[in-house]
Order: sequence, then C-alpha cells, then structure tokens
Amino acid sequence: MKLFKSIIITAIMLLSVNAMAQEESVDLFSVPLSNPNQPGKLIVNQLTGSIDVVAYEGKEVVVKAVIGQDDDCDSCHKKGSNSNGMKKISNASLNIGAEEKDNVIEIENELWNRKTDLSIKVPKNFSLKLSTVNHGDINVSGVNGDMEISNVNGEITLEKVSGSASVDTTNGEVKVSFENITSDSDMAFSSFNGNVEVTFPSSLRANVKAKSDMGDVYTDFDMAVAKNEPEVEKGSSSGKYKVKIEQWVKGTINGGGPEMLFKTFNGDIMIKSKQN
Repeated sequence: MKLFKSIIITAIMLLSVNAMAQEESVDLFSVPLSNPNQPGKLIVNQLTGSIDVVAYEGKEVVVKAVIGQDDDCDSCHKKGSNSNGMKKISNASLNIGAEEKDNVIEIENELWNRKTDLSIKVPKNFSLKLSTVNHGDINVSGVNGDMEISNVNGEITLEKVSGSASVDTTNGEVKVSFENITSDSDMAFSSFNGNVEVTFPSSLRANVKAKSDMGDVYTDFDMAVAKNEPEVEKGSSSGKYKVKIEQWVKGTINGGGPEMLFKTFNGDIMIKSKQN
C-alpha cells in the first residue's frame, strides 16, 4: 500500500501587548517537500493581509510574516482599558500552521482579527492557489505553474510568471506579465474597480473575449475583431421577441486558440505583447 507523507508545522508565540502595538516581523518556518525534485502546490487562504510569493532556487517552502496589531475592537487600545478591573498585559497566541502532503502545502492562518502579511519563497515549478480579503495585495514573481489568485480589497500583480492563471479581484488593479504560457489553457482576468493589464509572449494564440462597462479595451496584438451580431431570443410560449447586442469585444490572435477572458466594470483593459 502506498504511503503518503504528511508534515504539520505550527508556529505559536505569545507576544506582549507592547510588541503588538507595532508591526512584528517573524520568521515562521520552512516546509520540506515529500518529492523535492517534482513540482508542488501552495494553498493560502486568509482574511486580512498581503501575500507575497517569490520563486527561488531552493527545495523547501520558506514562510515569513509581518504581524500587525490586534484590531478586533478600538477600545482594546485605549489607555487603561480593562475587563472587570483587570488590565490586559499580553495578547493572544500567534497561530499559523502549515501542512504538507504529496508536495501540496496548505498554510492556515487563524489570526482572524489581526493583519498578517505573508512572505513566502517557493521552488520555481509551483502551482498556486492564493486568496485574501482585506487590507492586502497579492504579488507573485518568477513562478512557473497553474495559478488561481483571488482578492477582494486589493491589487493582484504577477511578474515574470509562466504557466496559466485565473485572476480575480473586486477593488484593485490586475497586472500580469507572462514569460511563457501553457499553450492549451483557458485563462481569465477580471476586476470590478480597476484596470486589467496582461502581457503575453508575442507568439500567443488565443480567442479573446473582453468587456469593460466604463472603460475601453486596448491591444498591440494584430487581433482579428469579430463583428458584434445581434442576439435574438424568442419565447416559445409567450411569443415575445427580444434582440440585444452584447458589449463584449471578441476576436482572435494569431489564428485563435484557448479562450482568454478579460473583464472589468470601472477601468480599462490592456492586452499587451511582450517586446523581445
């Protein structure tokens, strides 16, 4: 029977209230891989704070953090605050853990009321699934793999990456620069409030679908743009006849290929060719 290797690492620290009044930089842990010569995957889902992932030449995943102050209630920081006459002299534990199994590493951050900026180094060939919600951006540099990146109130920036990506944020810009791409993978890049700018190798072959409600779509590729034809809907029972024209820009680059979707409500879309 095949055996699976599982590693669980947890960093638990008691930090004084005075220390937590300032940001605190912490070297958390390094996580070895079950198969260090094979590609891996990193999963990070957190509520508050940034996530920075950088590729390096090592064979472990190295995790550091900058921990902000406890912000679950404003009154906790007022001078002389107490509970039933008792003064607060220490803060809750810092509890961040990681589990590794078959080269998949999942980082769990249980600091729901405290901003945590994670800085993570991974081997170059690594897939990523990253998400954060408040007070943080997501930045990735130099990684080669499949990337699923999600944010709510912050920007997403991928630099010098390779592989494929699905990128989505609500309030923030999306900026992606590919060195190489997986040739047969569909991709999607979207924001609600923010520009979407994606740079591909000049050899990109794609079917493009792009839409900006309050902005424009730009490209320096020689894209064959399809004419927007009216869509007709006719109800079989009601007899109603409905005609509409979508705002999507559709076209092909270098003869077409996988679907590349770009969408924003309030911002511009820029589909750029990497200049050699």
